[in-house]
Amino acid sequence: MKRISFFLFLIFIALTVTTHAQERIVISSPNLHTNDTVLVVTPTGYQSGIVYPTLFLLHGWSGDYSNWSTRVPLQNMSDKYGFIIVCPDGFYNSWYVNNSDPEGMQWRHFFDQELYPLIRERFSTVPDSCFITGLSMGGHGSLNIFIDDPARFRAAGSMSGVMDLRQTSLSKSEVAKVLGPFIPENRRFDEESVINRVAQLQGSDKLLIISCGYNDHLADHSEEVAQECKKLQIPHVLLLTPGVHSWKYWDFALDLHLTIFNKILKGDNLGY
Repeated sequence: MKRISFFLFLIFIALTVTTHAQERIVISSPNLHTNDTVLVVTPTGYQSGIVYPTLFLLHGWSGDYSNWSTRVPLQNMSDKYGFIIVCPDGFYNSWYVNNSDPEGMQWRHFFDQELYPLIRERFSTVPDSCFITGLSMGGHGSLNIFIDDPARFRAAGSMSGVMDLRQTSLSKSEVAKVLGPFIPENRRFDEESVINRVAQLQGSDKLLIISCGYNDHLADHSEEVAQECKKLQIPHVLLLTPGVHSWKYWDFALDLHLTIFNKILKGDNLGY
């Protein structure tokens, strides 16, 4: 009996070590005035207390926290690279900014004061192995959050990102719901746009990955930010490949971003 019990115990330990998890964390947020559901994907074999590289992964306009997991094999990505992948809810139209209305969603405050500290404490995340990227609206959000405080991250990326909030078909309708009227006098459109904020990274040695399908209607946004980075000598990689504004492209692009993030962690050759 003792041998059988010991054998079962070993099986239990083995199953515990090799089990992966996709956990949904609900945060009751005073900054958002509502709950935020966050999907956290951990690598197979994840063990609490060990430091794993972490990726904050933001969805696009009209999406939610589940978008990435239903369209892309996140578990496979997590296992392949050994990353914890954190997918918060940016809601339908938050643009990952603080709403002009104090009673509206203060998403940037939510990230700073609630989400980032919670993930750091719960999953032993450290800035030196923490990354952020996202698609479209989320590409805008990821770079803006990085610019706010680069010390929290090792590097950042954007996939098909909206880099100028005045230059999108959603400016007058959806973005205006968050930032106020789309008029020249409303400077928040300029103040929140990555194209105008990226200069704050001048002198930083942390890499930006700016990628887009060159048949995407937002490809010009990525090229313009890359040109600004080149002028200011901000380290960046511009990746323009065949593709449009689609999940087929973002599946491909996420793997590219994780490949480069992983190379950064390992100290591999990045060509410079």
